[in-house]
Amino acid sequence: MSGSSPAARLQRLFEGHRLTPTQRRIAHCMVRRAADAPFLSSVELAELAGVSQPSVTRFAVALGFDGYPALRRHLREVAPADAAQEDAGETYNEYQQAVRAEIENLQHLSDLLADPGPVERAGRLLAGSRPLPVLGLRAASSQARGFGYFAAKVHPDVRVLDEGGSMLLDRIDSARRAGATALMCFALPRHPRECVEALAYAGEQGLTVVTVADSVFAPVAKHSDLLLPAAIGSGLSFDTVCAPMLLGRVLLEAMCDELPDAQARLEEFDVRAAARGLFVE
Repeated sequence: MSGSSPAARLQRLFEGHRLTPTQRRIAHCMVRRAADAPFLSSVELAELAGVSQPSVTRFAVALGFDGYPALRRHLREVAPADAAQEDAGETYNEYQQAVRAEIENLQHLSDLLADPGPVERAGRLLAGSRPLPVLGLRAASSQARGFGYFAAKVHPDVRVLDEGGSMLLDRIDSARRAGATALMCFALPRHPRECVEALAYAGEQGLTVVTVADSVFAPVAKHSDLLLPAAIGSGLSFDTVCAPMLLGRVLLEAMCDELPDAQARLEEFDVRAAARGLFVE
């Protein structure tokens, strides 16, 4: 995200602080609601983040402020004067609000991609790993499967790890023994303990971990060598994940750029698909 956006300023404010899981949850909530954050009371923020009001106070103190009022004053000083009033006077139903929240998440992702360096580095790491394990459990399993489906069209050996259990670490071992140097992970709330443990194990085995997560404060962050954040929407009963999905496609593009035979593989697939009549035109 751009350095001038409210979300980017909040990210910088939180960086460098050792935050507890509860405090990371508050930080994540504030980043998602960056435009509104300077105008939320401690009670409102606590309700949005699903924590207690004293937790919000302790969070502000952990950031170096005397209390939450001091943190809010600081945010108001650095926030654009009209940020929270951008949609003043307009009313949206809950479905429209969910869509608008996703549009904002995609805008944040666009700002993030203004610096293509991290994505390009990820593309090199993923393209160079043979095989390439792709991990995603529970809510993130569909992201892993979708990424793996398309990656297999250009990468010679993609292994999707979308189920937990006692075999998960064995499959990571198998990929490492076969020559894997990197692991791609999609991590979304609620973060399964198995996913965090699997990433820790992958790191111990020498794999470079590239992670797409909902926040830089996600529990998987400390076990990721390269973490790319893409915010989720939480306004509906089930989270919406447009930004993580799009970021996965961006990573596929970056990986294709690093695979010299990617275009040839795609063309070869098209020829085979046409010969087999796979698709209805």
